[in-house]
Amino acid sequence: MKKQFEGIRRRWRELYHRSSIQLILSLSFTAVAVVGMVFMGLALFLRFSASTNVMAAESSQRVLAQVNLNLDHYLRNMMQVSDTVYYQVIKDLDLGDESDVEALKKALKLLYEKDRGSLVSLAVFDQSGGLIGASPLAELKASVTPEREAWFATAMERIENLHFSTPHVQDLFEDPDSRYRWVVSLSRQVELTRNGITQGGVLLVDMNFSGIEQLCKDVMLASGQGYLYLIDSTGEIIYHPRQQLIYAELQAENNLVAAGYADGSHTETFQSQRRQVTVKTVGYTGWKLVGVVPEETLWDNYGQLLLFFLFVVIFSIFLLAFANLRLSEWITAPMKKLDRAVKELESGQEMVDFNVDGPYEVEHLGRSIQAMVSTMRHLMEDIIQQEEEKRRSELDVLQSQINPHFLYNTLDSVVWMTENGRTEEAVVMLTALARFFRISLSRGSNIIPVSDELEHARHYLTIQKMRYKNKFSADITAEDGVEHLYTIKLIIQPILENAIYHGMAYADGDGEIHIRAFRDGEDVLIEVVDNGPGMPEEMVEQLLQPGGPAAASGAKGSGIGFRNVHQRIRLTFGAPYGLTILSEPDNGTVVRIRLPALDEQAAGRYRKEGER
Repeated sequence: MKKQFEGIRRRWRELYHRSSIQLILSLSFTAVAVVGMVFMGLALFLRFSASTNVMAAESSQRVLAQVNLNLDHYLRNMMQVSDTVYYQVIKDLDLGDESDVEALKKALKLLYEKDRGSLVSLAVFDQSGGLIGASPLAELKASVTPEREAWFATAMERIENLHFSTPHVQDLFEDPDSRYRWVVSLSRQVELTRNGITQGGVLLVDMNFSGIEQLCKDVMLASGQGYLYLIDSTGEIIYHPRQQLIYAELQAENNLVAAGYADGSHTETFQSQRRQVTVKTVGYTGWKLVGVVPEETLWDNYGQLLLFFLFVVIFSIFLLAFANLRLSEWITAPMKKLDRAVKELESGQEMVDFNVDGPYEVEHLGRSIQAMVSTMRHLMEDIIQQEEEKRRSELDVLQSQINPHFLYNTLDSVVWMTENGRTEEAVVMLTALARFFRISLSRGSNIIPVSDELEHARHYLTIQKMRYKNKFSADITAEDGVEHLYTIKLIIQPILENAIYHGMAYADGDGEIHIRAFRDGEDVLIEVVDNGPGMPEEMVEQLLQPGGPAAASGAKGSGIGFRNVHQRIRLTFGAPYGLTILSEPDNGTVVRIRLPALDEQAAGRYRKEGER
């Protein structure tokens, strides 16, 4: 995880360094503005959402309050019918008298006719379930036992209370038309007088369920997306717009849970759907009106507002991006001008204007850069002059190291020949040495033709062959045209010295040295190849390094001239040029000298001022 974080951080840093100030300012201003707008818009949107939920809940509560008022009025009307029958009819009659029984039946008929739109039947039963009077139907079915009905048992158990049943089919009386009506029964215990004796009985008022259904089914919640249902205190459904589907178990309702809700608004999840549930208790009955509004419908109510909000945000972002782009362009214009001036300076232009119009800091920076550039130019001129003098001094020092070193080795061989009586060979060697130094002097020039350098090497080999008694053979070949090119002098001889001392000193007449000069593209390669014992890789790696182990020993043939050649080439022509060594133990050594292919005109640029 830490490596991933570092990788992301590195990529952002690289992107930051590649971006312009104008882009960074534009993106930063726009990002801050957009984030601020999004947060503010989100806060307003959430606030509006909460307000919408509250408003939806309040709307549902108002609708339920109105339904409750209508339902209460309907139930009160039925309760008034019940009270009228009981207190104004039954209380005044002695049902032991047949005339009073007829009076009861007549009163029930009159009350039924008055509210027949809301009533299905009125009936009075004695405590044993016997029918005393009823309207409009008065003949009980043979299969009916009233005292076993739930409404009868409830009324007898709870005295002085009104009891409302759940919806059921009225099936007490014989109906010539064979009609079966859905009713809600209102039952209560009453006191009946017979021959002066008071006994219990039950008054039954069957209300037409369609009246309750009509009050509930036309209710619209959340523009018709919600619905309302009615339950009793135990959660039993009295009315539901999908009541038949629920009874057939094709749909379900959360009515048992809703029975435990207090009046007010609640949020629930039923069958993976979030819903806003509003509950209102109906007085006298313990029934509960339950309004259900799916939360997804609340979003539909302000979908257009959401689209408008998104349009405003996107349009504002576009304006802010445009304004920030123009502002950042105006701020960074002076810095861009300074950047162009610096690039012109880097490209080599002499006259560059660093004066810019802008804030004080930018103008001051321009003047400071102008002064710094002027100072740098003077310093660079001084440094170039000093480096040129230093390079010439180093070349002179290296040259002075090479010439005495070779001279010492050659004179040592001449002394040895003279001491051993080999005078003629010493004369030949001294003659070759004279010609060798004539080429070395080259009239004071450090740059000589490749032909002269190869001739120089040939005289050197003549001297060394005599010294080592022809223990090795040597040949020199040059590709056509290469001999007319130019090189710095005294670069082959130190290589040959190293090859002879380390590779040929112990040869027994089978040593070989080959010198080849040829073109390689725009370069010239001079290879010195020997079949000596070669060198291990560690020694090859250290041989060209200044201050290596061989140089520190100071021994004869230690490679001082070898490294000096490499340094002289690099000081003169640069890092791409110099020596490359290819060697393995028992496989000989190849030393490759890489030089630029210089004609006479190009060679003139590398000659010392005094040589021209």
